[in-house]
Amino acid sequence: MTINRRHMALASAGALSIAIIGAVAPAAADAADEAAVKQAVEALRKAMLGNDRPQLEALTTEHLSYGHSSGRVESKPVFVENAMKGRWKFITVSDETTAVVGSNAISRFVFTGQTESDGKVNDVKIGILMVWLKQDGNWKLLARQAVKV
Repeated sequence: MTINRRHMALASAGALSIAIIGAVAPAAADAADEAAVKQAVEALRKAMLGNDRPQLEALTTEHLSYGHSSGRVESKPVFVENAMKGRWKFITVSDETTAVVGSNAISRFVFTGQTESDGKVNDVKIGILMVWLKQDGNWKLLARQAVKV
């Protein structure tokens, strides 16, 4: 068989089509995963507001490393227990960015809120970095670090 320009053009078009299809599929998957991570951040926010222990436990991995802006780091059991003690009046998330990297995702945002503890009201405004892990099709919080803004 003689290869001519027509054969080369068809082969190039086929290769380009495969490359485009291969690039679009992961991009669509990443967009869906990014949306799912944002939903997980929102679910965690609601669970903290509602002191929802089962939801907090469901949204976090067993290996959770939960860092506060004060430098204190908590394991999953300590985080959940301490979350049950606090009373959030409100929590907002702003300036959120999310990047999916394989079965992990990085979420950054500004966390603003207000707590009430022992009759004292505390305003909170911190930067947050969260690392999420996809386990069994669900995004779970693996690590969180807060920084003072």
